[in-house]
Parts: sequence; structure tokens; C-alpha cells
Amino acid sequence: MHGTEVRILGISGSLRKGSYNTALLYAAKKMMPDNSELEIFDLSGIPEYNQDTESNPPEKVVKLKRKIKEADALLISTPEYNYSIPGVLKNAIDWSSRPDNPFDEKPAAIMSASIGAMGGSRAQYHLRQIFIFLNVYAVVKPEVIVTFASEKISENGELKDTEVQKRIGSLLNKLIEFSIKLKQ
Repeated sequence: MHGTEVRILGISGSLRKGSYNTALLYAAKKMMPDNSELEIFDLSGIPEYNQDTESNPPEKVVKLKRKIKEADALLISTPEYNYSIPGVLKNAIDWSSRPDNPFDEKPAAIMSASIGAMGGSRAQYHLRQIFIFLNVYAVVKPEVIVTFASEKISENGELKDTEVQKRIGSLLNKLIEFSIKLKQ
């Protein structure tokens, strides 16, 4: 990878203290190779999107948009709520993508974790649909779908499952490789 630094912005679709999806991002942060870094952005405090104020967005939204623009790639880890992505994640995407779109031609990877047997797979599918409109280049494999997350992530947020760790490592490598190719 020739020493190229890749900056990845990590976003969790969960605000919950003890979130499994935030824990996945912190696990990924520990696995980052020397040529890259992962910064995790907390979506807490972003107000509900209102088109009337999009020309003068709140400071937290301005910061998020700047972080997206500065990043070489995105890593989104999201739970599944009602067969889709959580409102907090959709709201952040809506704010960030209007009126200009810092997501345009940005590579992104998705992870999900849930206490159920589907592991957030439907949320990943819906997020990929949103990526189409945003013109995000999705890294689709390997999939990181963590089922029965309470058995694989400890109460203090440590990832205990070595197979999930391997998949996250592989996903990070693919995302970094793809980011480097796009920069050339």
C-alpha cells in the first residue's frame, strides 16, 4: 500500500450507551493498519432535519459534513430498527447530503450488529439503497453481520468473537484498498 494514509470516518447508527454497533467501530479502530486511521463521529445532538434551515445548518451538522468531505472513506455500523436503518442515521444522512453532497463518489463499508438472528442485514440493504442516490461506492464484501450480538460483544464493549474480528479486518482491508485505488 506504499505508505498511503487512508482516513476513514466511522459512524454508528446507534446513540445507545453500550451500543453493539459503536462497539464494532471501536473494535475496527483497534485493527487499523499503520497506513490508515479511523475517526468515530458521534451523531448525538443533531436536531431533526428541516429543509427551512438547511442553508444555515447547526454547527454539529457543519462539522459532520466537513468530516465526511475530509475522509477518504466511510465505515458505518448500524442496528436495524423496524427492518430499516435507525432514524438518527437517516436524519444525519439527510442533513449531510443537502444542499451539497459530500458523500459523492466516497467509498463506504457497512457493518451491523443486533441481538436477533438477522444481525441487521435488512438495515444494511436499505443503507445500500440510500448509497445509490448519494453516489457512494459501497464495498459489499465481505459482509459483517453480527447476529446474537450480546453473545459476541461483552458488556464493556469488547468484541469476543474471533470470526467477527477476522471479517472486520478483511472488510477494513478491502475498504482501504478500494480507497487507495480511487485516489490514484
